[in-house]
Amino acid sequence: MLTELRIQNFAIIDRLELEFGPGLVVLTGETGAGKSIIMDAVDMLLGGRADATAIRADADLARVEGVFKLTGPERAAAHEILEREDLLEDPDYVTLSREVRREGRHAPRINGRTVSLSLLKELGELLVDIHGQSEHLSLLNVRAHLGLLDRYAGVESLLAAYRKTHSGLLDLRRELNDLREAQRDAERRIEMLTFQAGEIEAAKLKPGEDDSLRIERDRLANAEALANLAQQALTVLDEGTPESPAATDLLGQAAQSLAKLAQIDSAQAALADQSAALEENLADLARGIRNYLEAIEYNPKRLEEAEERLDLIHRLERKYGGSIESVIAFAADARKQLETITTASARIAELESAEAAALAKLADQGLALSGKRREAADRMSKAIETELDDLKMASARFAVDFQTKPDENGIPAPDGTRLAFDATGLDKVEFIVAPNPGEGLKPLARIASGGETSRLMLALKNVLARADQVPTLIFDEIDQGIGGRVGGTVGEKLWNLGRAHQVMVITHLPQLAVFGDQHFQVQKVIESGRTLTRVEKLHGEPRTLELAQMLGEVTEGTIRSAHDILQTAEAFKKSRK
Repeated sequence: MLTELRIQNFAIIDRLELEFGPGLVVLTGETGAGKSIIMDAVDMLLGGRADATAIRADADLARVEGVFKLTGPERAAAHEILEREDLLEDPDYVTLSREVRREGRHAPRINGRTVSLSLLKELGELLVDIHGQSEHLSLLNVRAHLGLLDRYAGVESLLAAYRKTHSGLLDLRRELNDLREAQRDAERRIEMLTFQAGEIEAAKLKPGEDDSLRIERDRLANAEALANLAQQALTVLDEGTPESPAATDLLGQAAQSLAKLAQIDSAQAALADQSAALEENLADLARGIRNYLEAIEYNPKRLEEAEERLDLIHRLERKYGGSIESVIAFAADARKQLETITTASARIAELESAEAAALAKLADQGLALSGKRREAADRMSKAIETELDDLKMASARFAVDFQTKPDENGIPAPDGTRLAFDATGLDKVEFIVAPNPGEGLKPLARIASGGETSRLMLALKNVLARADQVPTLIFDEIDQGIGGRVGGTVGEKLWNLGRAHQVMVITHLPQLAVFGDQHFQVQKVIESGRTLTRVEKLHGEPRTLELAQMLGEVTEGTIRSAHDILQTAEAFKKSRK
């Protein structure tokens, strides 16, 4: 519910801060005092029109801010939006604000962070309904009618079971469509997949073999150069030439000299040992080179085989993946697809049988759901017409229009036809009304505006109070065209509605105002040559005087009448507690 409202520099309001509680909140005051301006500010807060002409003279911007307490069914839905947008701060409260500047820019905010106007509207629709001059009317949204009817009918468990079956049917149909599509293309795909899997499997690829093949290919392709280089090294190290002795011979001579030196100077034994180790290492190096030289193979045929194998690997990688591992995985997937395609016929038959069973089950659930809805629609229509009778609209009629649509792939109906369906069932519903005799039933969205609309909305809200999840309802001009006797009845109904919602109403009727759990007086004053709106919360004698003034000139008689209607209202409230 709306707990705090702050308005700054909006029309004739310079600064206004109001605190609201639960129940019925009434705002009274003379015409032009600013009551509807407050409602316009709330409408702007919820995403309505933000016009720079509404900015108070000599101000650069107008700002409206509202704090809402989340306590009812709207809490979960609001949390879902706030968490989705990373805006959740206090789980119990949310703050909406909006400002408009002279140059036309406006800034919607949620919990102090700038958001899109569409997001502000989305959240605002969960929190407040304004009925009257504003266009923010949830009951005029045809898409909301089915949900309201379902909540009134109490079919939550039946609808949940239907939706579970519906979801399972959609899964079956998706798999069937995929299999049928695969079957239609089966011959071409079988040929292609068989070729792909066979080509890869025939290659008998092994992970990592391309690396070893490249090393082998490079060795075979450069065998002559490798042999020459190895021979040159061997000649220098171990064979020597007439012009140059071998390195092993020279190092051997050096080692012998150092060994003799160490015999004379034992302190240099380390040098002798080092030279002996070098001589041995050099001999090992020469043996390694000789072994390598003997292993070098001049094999053009093997070179050709290696190159052809590498070419095959590269070709398969280009076609089926960037590595041997990817190519092998491609073949495995192709075999899996082949298995799926070749077993599709049996699976299709199985799924078709399951689909028929699911359709039959969905038909039973959908028809049962429709039956419950139609029963509830009759009860709801009678209850709303009773409410309208109390509100002096005895000739008004209300009904729920049910529509179904034929569909050859739909649910089988008892008459042999098939009906379209979706996740909500078989029905498309719309609330229809005839406010006056002879007009005929028309869609709720086409009824006339003004007090007639507000009274109709009040009747709907009273009947649908338990089904409607919007916590705050605002009625502007609900008393238009009605007198004091009906005003008392409207007050009773608004107070009753306030037991399930926070209800705010602007009224000129004291017979209605006396039912308020909170009463605010809106006044227009002149301060320093400027017209301003001031709001005062009334209790006790000031409230009695305001009611007397609403009855006419303040006299002992009107004050006594004000006391009388207050006592009548209090007696009514006590009788309902």
